[in-house]
Amino acid sequence: MDSLPPLILVTNDDGVNSAGLWSAVEVLLPLGDVWVVAPSRQWSGAARSMPRRGISWEVQQSTRQIAGRDVPAFSVDVTPALCVVYAMLQVLPRDPALLVSGINFGENISSEVTISGTVGAALEGAAYEVPALAVSLEMPIERHHLVVGQDADYRAAQHFTHYFARQMLTHKLPFDADVLNVNVPSSATEQTPWRLTRLSRLRYFHPQLKDPQDESDAGYAALQDLTRTSPDSDIWAMGVDRVVSVTPLSMDLTSRADFGEIEELLRRAA
Repeated sequence: MDSLPPLILVTNDDGVNSAGLWSAVEVLLPLGDVWVVAPSRQWSGAARSMPRRGISWEVQQSTRQIAGRDVPAFSVDVTPALCVVYAMLQVLPRDPALLVSGINFGENISSEVTISGTVGAALEGAAYEVPALAVSLEMPIERHHLVVGQDADYRAAQHFTHYFARQMLTHKLPFDADVLNVNVPSSATEQTPWRLTRLSRLRYFHPQLKDPQDESDAGYAALQDLTRTSPDSDIWAMGVDRVVSVTPLSMDLTSRADFGEIEELLRRAA
């Protein structure tokens, strides 16, 4: 068993026909056995949801030839997180060494990672104790979000997907670093520097009322003044300095506030 190449599970939230997903597959093939288990349709904003309704669990299995290699692919009518569950319980021949979610159409940064289906799938992998990498490429909302992204340039995102996947397969991340959330600026090249960042506490995408007559209206707009964020944040790195943001995420959402202070406050007489 130890002589087998590492198994890499690839998924996303944009659907199995996403150009970004297959761009990731292409650069992951030299690193191991790549299996795809992805939603049959668009699930952006699904987070780590596991709904009981609105899904059919219909599965379509195929084999796609990428760069001369056969890649097993499963299209499942479920959310991204449930794709990971299905892969772990029903599909994969052995435990994966790495889960890669992406390459997503559009950035997944700031506190809104809790909304992202891309990050949600990565977190589900982490719940199975599988090292997980979420990769997103900055794109204009009106042109690429919620579509198949066929005309986007994925070369820089592919480079960083390969780089961080190789590093994670070679070196185990320390405890409490369960997911690497990578965001690649639209202007990035293979030479663009990367930087470790924190999630910004400031909202990046602001919801807007959708126009039911306009199918191109995504119902949200990006933050205009990016300098309102802190220089160590993912928003600043990607949006202001135009470098690749790499944010280690933890499954532990416990507040970092002082427990003694919180307990004193909660026990204080009203």
